Amino acid sequence: MFTIEHDFDATVITLIDEVDPDTGPLNEDVVILSFDDRVVLEQIGPDEEVVRITLSMHQLTELRLALNLPEGNYRIERG
Repeated sequence: MFTIEHDFDATVITLIDEVDPDTGPLNEDVVILSFDDRVVLEQIGPDEEVVRITLSMHQLTELRLALNLPEGNYRIERG
């Protein structure tokens, strides 16, 4: 399950783990904040602190492309 909310300066997507309780423990929700120039992923870590990862829009593009490519080294030209 996920939710989408539009704030003043960001779109906020929350991914909620709904795994079957018999298959394993639930993971903490993942919150994705999408700004004009970056995307921030947040999740509560094992020590109850927020773990935050910030990706530039170029890194996000590379991640999206990498999910559909075979093993190897790649450089995506900006332009």
